[in-house]
Amino acid sequence: MKRMPLALAAAVAATLALAGCSGGAATDSSGGTGAEGPDSLDIGNFLDVTSWDPSLADIGFDGPYLSAVYDALIALDADGEPIPSLATQWTVADDDLSIDLDIRTDAVFSDGTPVDVDAVVASLEYLKAGARSGEAYTNVSAFEKVDDDTVRIVLTQRDDTILYFMGLGRSYIASPTAIEAGTLGSTPVGSGPYVLDSATSVAGAEYHFTKTDDHWDAKAYPFTELAIFPITDATARHNAMLSGQINVQYGDVANLEQAEQQGWNVAQRVSGWAGLVITDHTGGKSEPLGKLEVRQALNYAFDGAAVLAAVGNGAGVATNQVFPDGGPINDPELNDAYAYDVDKAKQLLADAGYPDGFSISMPMSPIFEMWKPSAEQALGEIGITVTWDNMQMPDYQLNAPNYPMFISFLAMDGNDVATVARQVTSVQWFNPNPDYAENEVLAPLVEEVQTERGEAQTAAVAELNEALVDQAWWSVWYQADNTYFTAPGIQLQPVVGMMFPTLRYITKG
Repeated sequence: MKRMPLALAAAVAATLALAGCSGGAATDSSGGTGAEGPDSLDIGNFLDVTSWDPSLADIGFDGPYLSAVYDALIALDADGEPIPSLATQWTVADDDLSIDLDIRTDAVFSDGTPVDVDAVVASLEYLKAGARSGEAYTNVSAFEKVDDDTVRIVLTQRDDTILYFMGLGRSYIASPTAIEAGTLGSTPVGSGPYVLDSATSVAGAEYHFTKTDDHWDAKAYPFTELAIFPITDATARHNAMLSGQINVQYGDVANLEQAEQQGWNVAQRVSGWAGLVITDHTGGKSEPLGKLEVRQALNYAFDGAAVLAAVGNGAGVATNQVFPDGGPINDPELNDAYAYDVDKAKQLLADAGYPDGFSISMPMSPIFEMWKPSAEQALGEIGITVTWDNMQMPDYQLNAPNYPMFISFLAMDGNDVATVARQVTSVQWFNPNPDYAENEVLAPLVEEVQTERGEAQTAAVAELNEALVDQAWWSVWYQADNTYFTAPGIQLQPVVGMMFPTLRYITKG
């Protein structure tokens, strides 16, 4: 299942946020803050809503929009673990081929109809058929009504990631009437804590919401009023917060000092990794990349900390791993495995039979131009000559995977098994032909991850992570932080996997 929207959103957000600058006079942005926080939540998001239809929405940055109007069956905690929402609990069958969800009985759609088991089944079937939401349900054969408060998900095979994907934003429940009418894209009908106010909202500019009376989970959504403003330009977004128009924003790390001077709260957490995606580990498209020594040379050639400082203003962590920094799998000691060493890189190339380097073609798009100088310098120093094929982002998405390697910024996941699936084993836009099975080191480790359980599975993922670093499966330079600013009285909890967290993670305090 393709995942370009989230990866593209991450790249766009990084480009805008890291290239932005601050300006404007400081003003009171408290928004009427009281002892416990303001009553109004005014969010400055970095992109407009993709679609109000949860089958088409982007889980990366659409979270605030969709979580306002829809309830999810399952949510995630701050560490990416599934937690109850409309589904109060669930039971996985002993044979791993079905999951029973207990559905709460006190939720109501904004059109006045109850959120019952029939509605949940209809929504799940709609999501499974969705162009984007379907990624969560690739191993589902059916959704069944067991009784008046139980839904069964029938699986074709064991699936260790389905609950995570559902919690990430793929289990929003919509009114069956609206699904049948085909109107969700413009008029969302859910059972969420708020209802979109179409009369006062202006598509693409500002969205206003009214609070749902007697919402079953009202305590999790303490703000009486809600507005979301898509403001693409980082400077404009920052100025909007300085003027008091918004009190939460996707921030620019360049404005960190000013944010602290304003007394704003700052929240940061890694969101994605920047580096070279290698699509050819067998030498089919570029003979040199089929040799381990060459891929390792690529890792030694890049000074990740320097690239992070130059491009990312230091907001992140230099690492060569795709598992999130601070998580249970990421091993800080592995970050020294490829300490910057040009001489070592040259020696490895010589050992592989390329003492004078080699030539390679790579794609380039305006979004990735900010990394191009670092890449040219690092590769040039070890004798690799690059011919850049310039193209716009839509063409980059289509064509980059056809190259043996290319620059990208890929979103990460808070779930370790999902990381293995999305980064290594499953077909993605950036990995159209996964070739891990042809690597005698990785193949058995992946199989172990897919068959073990509990602590044994976690240990298997950790071993696979170490092997991926050793096999130089990518040339990872660094993991970048998402940065958020909130006015006094408002706290935001970043979540790995969400470019902008859902409303559940924006609270008073």
